[in-house]
Amino acid sequence: MTASSKTKAFSKRVARSLARRMREFAEVEPEGFDLDDIPSSQIALYFADGVPKLYQLTQWLPVFEASQDMTTIVVVRQVDTFNALRGATSLRVLLVPRYEDLMALYDRADFHAVVYVNNGWTNFQSLSFQQAVHIHVNHGESDKICMVSNQAKAYDKVFVAGEAAVKRHAAAIAWFDPSHLVRVGRPQLDLPITSTLGGHDGPTITYAPTWEGEDDANNYTSVDCYGPRIIEAALAQPGARVVYKPHPRVLTSDAPGVRAGHQQIMASLSRAAQAEPDRGHTALLNADILGVLQSTDLLIADVSSVTLDHLYLRPDSPIMLCDRRSRRDQLLADAPLAAVVPVIDHDSIGALTGNIASLLASDPDRASRAALRDHYFDTLEPGRSTERFWSELRLAITAHDSALGELSRLRIVTTGDPT
Repeated sequence: MTASSKTKAFSKRVARSLARRMREFAEVEPEGFDLDDIPSSQIALYFADGVPKLYQLTQWLPVFEASQDMTTIVVVRQVDTFNALRGATSLRVLLVPRYEDLMALYDRADFHAVVYVNNGWTNFQSLSFQQAVHIHVNHGESDKICMVSNQAKAYDKVFVAGEAAVKRHAAAIAWFDPSHLVRVGRPQLDLPITSTLGGHDGPTITYAPTWEGEDDANNYTSVDCYGPRIIEAALAQPGARVVYKPHPRVLTSDAPGVRAGHQQIMASLSRAAQAEPDRGHTALLNADILGVLQSTDLLIADVSSVTLDHLYLRPDSPIMLCDRRSRRDQLLADAPLAAVVPVIDHDSIGALTGNIASLLASDPDRASRAALRDHYFDTLEPGRSTERFWSELRLAITAHDSALGELSRLRIVTTGDPT
């Protein structure tokens, strides 16, 4: 047998084996749904994690719900997540714990795109499906180190907000093809936002810290090192309303310092609210942060998506950025925002009360923040991110489907076997 004949025979065996495997997958009855009752859908919105990380998915649900011409099915892998989503979205949600079930579902539903909101390890199970384009969209725009992962190489496309994210990937990942990055802005910020807070005669100061992350490198929280002092300095501002809106995972943190800082903050706010009920001091632990930002006149926050969302939504409203490590050079290298906003660190925390008062009275960095907003969000005004997101998603699907068609034609020409 010639080398060419051996290659053709091997190709036929591989193709027949794949077809047989897919037939076997299609015979498996998944848990939680019936394979005979799966509608065709263009998009699978994939989420494999549990309820503590559900915020990563829920911020995307309204974007996909609003589509008028592309259907989406949410695919989850854990029963607690499935139960938490009951009644929370108009999208169909399917519970698919087992890998075999996942492949059977993908084969039946005829998905053209699978969209991922994080880098959960079981994403790689989903990535084994070859008939769809795999797109990573992440769950916010942030200068955190976790926003860039070598796992980005696994996806066909990585949708990012703007030029800052492109540079972030270039600086952190070796041998990464930048053509896989697609700049789409932040569609969530196009959604109608209702203010969580009522009116107030004075300024509203919001402290919105992040959590401590999965490891020390991803720890950007200020709750344990500056949180109580930030609240006290904010409460000292005459006529100001102080709002505390921590990251959801601050509430369930196992870190002793974060737990203690959170408790001190809550106690200080409670005392202040009782002493001056007309000021409206409050802790909004479960509110939509975007609604809180709508009424925020000064944001104090950490390196996080909250800070950049505020930059986009309220470019006229000043920001103070916390640096738990007090390493200004490193902060400037990691977070371009730090160059145009006051920084709270070990050296400046003692003067915070006066610094807040000065910033409320005069905002010298307003023009610089506006320029940086374009750097992070690609000069997109409200409404344009959603248009670009769907346009790029359709382009990716079309290009991938076309490439699959070409591969199929080549296989037929090479092997004479359409399977």
